[in-house]
Amino acid sequence: MQTITVVGSGVMGKGIAYTCAVSGFNVYLNDINEEILEKAKNDIFSLLEGSLQKGFISEDQYGEAKDRLLFETDLELAAKDADLVIEAVLEKMELKIDIFKRLDSICSEETILATNTSTMSPTEIGAQTSRPDKVVAMHFFNPVHKMKLIEVIRGLETSDETVRLVKEVGERLKKETVEVNELPGFVTSRMNCLIGNEAMNMLMEGVASAEDIDKALKLGLNHPMGPLELADLVGLDTRLRNMEYLHQTLGEKYRPSPILLKYVKAGRFGKKSGSGFYHYS
Repeated sequence: MQTITVVGSGVMGKGIAYTCAVSGFNVYLNDINEEILEKAKNDIFSLLEGSLQKGFISEDQYGEAKDRLLFETDLELAAKDADLVIEAVLEKMELKIDIFKRLDSICSEETILATNTSTMSPTEIGAQTSRPDKVVAMHFFNPVHKMKLIEVIRGLETSDETVRLVKEVGERLKKETVEVNELPGFVTSRMNCLIGNEAMNMLMEGVASAEDIDKALKLGLNHPMGPLELADLVGLDTRLRNMEYLHQTLGEKYRPSPILLKYVKAGRFGKKSGSGFYHYS
């Protein structure tokens, strides 16, 4: 595999594109308009410069990664020569299915189509294509360039060869992979959403402040980041969509905390909007 197309240039798409380019892949980053892509380009190049200054990448890696990155609004131009396409758009099933149907008609028969979803079904997505054996979920974590794990989620029809190839890509990205048989939420999202939701309920009940809840889990349970900090980083609107999907598919224990609903209604989406459980300058 040499060419990877990333569809969606939000936080996760930018991180995946950066990591793939630094790891030696030719990368197309696709989104719906030039303005969005220009912002993504500036953010990725800024991250490259920071990584160079901090010594995480060499001068050669820096220059080669910039040369490997291409930014394209036309999905057909971006994906027609890809060996692997990684979709990284909003957690909305109808949107993902629409993109995969288009990719199925654009890409060669050998192209693997992956969704970077934290909760949704690669089986359902793959069933809308002519290649369910080549559809898989690759769940990256934020920030992609720092986090070591990729969950590889096998749909009902996903072939052993597809799983093998995406694991090889993970190795080239210097990531560890775990193979998961599909159930809603996979491994990490099921656990993470439960912990985060309980932290939100405790905050709402006045058990402790956001700062002290996060501090307790970091120092008492050795979590690298508190659950409320993490929810702000992921985006409270994204977390709510995940919780609603898990509540629908796995039952009552995943009912979203009322405080999460209230914050999203107020436009407090976390770090990206400037306020969530914390305030950001």
